[in-house]
Amino acid sequence: MTIEPPLERARPPRTPVLSLRDVSKGFGAVRALTDVHLDVHPGEVVALVGDNGAGKSTLAKILAGVHPPDSGSILFDGQKVSIPSPAASRELGIATVFQDLALCDNLDVVANLFLGREIGRGALDEEEMEKRAWSLLRQLSARIPSVRVAVASLSGGQRQTVAIARSLVGDPRIVILDEPTAALGVAQSAEVLNLIERLREHGLGIILISHNMADVQAVADRIVVLRLGRNNGDFLAADVSYEDIISAITGATENVLVHRPERAGRHTVSREAAPDEEGDLL
Repeated sequence: MTIEPPLERARPPRTPVLSLRDVSKGFGAVRALTDVHLDVHPGEVVALVGDNGAGKSTLAKILAGVHPPDSGSILFDGQKVSIPSPAASRELGIATVFQDLALCDNLDVVANLFLGREIGRGALDEEEMEKRAWSLLRQLSARIPSVRVAVASLSGGQRQTVAIARSLVGDPRIVILDEPTAALGVAQSAEVLNLIERLREHGLGIILISHNMADVQAVADRIVVLRLGRNNGDFLAADVSYEDIISAITGATENVLVHRPERAGRHTVSREAAPDEEGDLL
């Protein structure tokens, strides 16, 4: 994969690259998601936050093709699409890095990056795969000592970097990161957050699922809150406080929305409270 350096900070257009409209999902009597909306623009980091059981992982698995939604629409570039399988999700341009990373510890970095997408007919072209692995990691400014070391010998931050780099091999336009800094130290977390910044700079849309509010506020453009499977807030990260986010997560406030003008970005979206059913501001 070749990532061209951006001429300037990507400006999300009016049409999001990915949109969810009224997406619902149930498992028996349990309603995991109810009428969820979500937009992600190119070059935008959207943090998806909420308490345990809020529906974050279910939403990620729907976009990854693991679970089909019961109702609602998924739009890609404004066109309605279906995601019946993980393969369909990848072909559409969505890459998902789950919390367990799904790396093969006994294989080296090159083998993990191209697992299932090996280069070569008959015999593997190890030289070409190694060259592409180094090219990709350098463009991401990844701190990997060698692409020929076993993944088991890497630090937590380096393993997360390999998992994210592997997701980019298929040239995705949306990357979903499920708790990428969980169980990492301060230095390793900073390394992963820098990587997220680079993905944004190259125009990818990022969905960041995290419980770490410091990480969320450090890199997110918008923060979308789910509570009990429903939308309960859409904030501009540059303007919202920690207390506002926690209030939405716990249900102390209800469905506070961001209203998006001509362009969206960290410093260009105005925040307004959504009117309730009686017309009063929440």
